[in-house]
Amino acid sequence: MLTLDHIVVTASDLERGVDHAEHRLNQPLLPGGRHEAMGTHNRLLSLGPDAYFEVIAIDPEGTAPDQPRWFNLDARGEGAGLTHWAARCADLDAVLAEAPDGCGTPWELQRGDLRWRMAVPTSGQTPFDGLFPALIEWESAPPILEDTGVRLELLRLISPEADALRAALEPLMGDAPIQIAEGPSPRMEAVLSTPDGTVNL
Repeated sequence: MLTLDHIVVTASDLERGVDHAEHRLNQPLLPGGRHEAMGTHNRLLSLGPDAYFEVIAIDPEGTAPDQPRWFNLDARGEGAGLTHWAARCADLDAVLAEAPDGCGTPWELQRGDLRWRMAVPTSGQTPFDGLFPALIEWESAPPILEDTGVRLELLRLISPEADALRAALEPLMGDAPIQIAEGPSPRMEAVLSTPDGTVNL
């Protein structure tokens, strides 16, 4: 069974992504770190005790992997926006056996005290044009972040293949604030409550 772990804003550079998120949420993002295996870096924000918000971009000082980076970052154009999400599980191999083709193969990853296994697609992109979650199994505790009162109220996945996405996702997800809707092109929207009111991304 999967649980929503984090939502992901991808950006053409980290500063632009952070500016975009902080302007919309009126909250400062917390330090993240570098992902040496992927040549990326990030900043974070708590969404409560069980989830978080990530801004991620290619690290200009990092080394590119031998395949496309996760979250389709190598194909990311200029700008910043909500494009991906991740779901955690207790047994990554078992979930991959039930998940759609193209979710990726497990990578063993570490940053400081954080250790996790993550399915990384060889294409860099998860199924359904990124609307199917990146799959993660935490081997340490997930990031522990200062709680600023921001909460995810709803993640809306809009797809021209809504029925197929629903059939692939619903058997794996528990009680998560996710809505799947039909639309002409794939995109996602998030509704977040903040100390200053509701924000739509």
